[in-house]
Amino acid sequence: MEAQEKIATVHAYVDAFEKADIEIIKNLFAEDAIVEDPVGTDVRVGMDAICEFYTTGFAGGAKLELTGSPRCAGNAVAFPFMVHAAGMKIEIIDVFEFNEEGKVCSMKAYWGGENVV
Repeated sequence: MEAQEKIATVHAYVDAFEKADIEIIKNLFAEDAIVEDPVGTDVRVGMDAICEFYTTGFAGGAKLELTGSPRCAGNAVAFPFMVHAAGMKIEIIDVFEFNEEGKVCSMKAYWGGENVV
């Protein structure tokens, strides 16, 4: 998978939040993907669990703002962003890993209480 395709996935992900569009999420993630947000919490496995997670975020009005350029290496892309939701901001770094089909098979979000601003 080329870097431009990985970066396009990041922008589609941000767009999914702008539009609160679960169909975009379904198109980005593999059926058996995992989401760990934040790292160290329960892992959500599979499309149903992932859709439930994102639907909750959309319902809360979460919007994403990239705060730096995506960084591509191997089968992954990392990107810094700020989530705006419920009157707070959280500084986050997400890492997407991709499978052979170019779908996100793993998403890990790195943030903690010290990143809530």
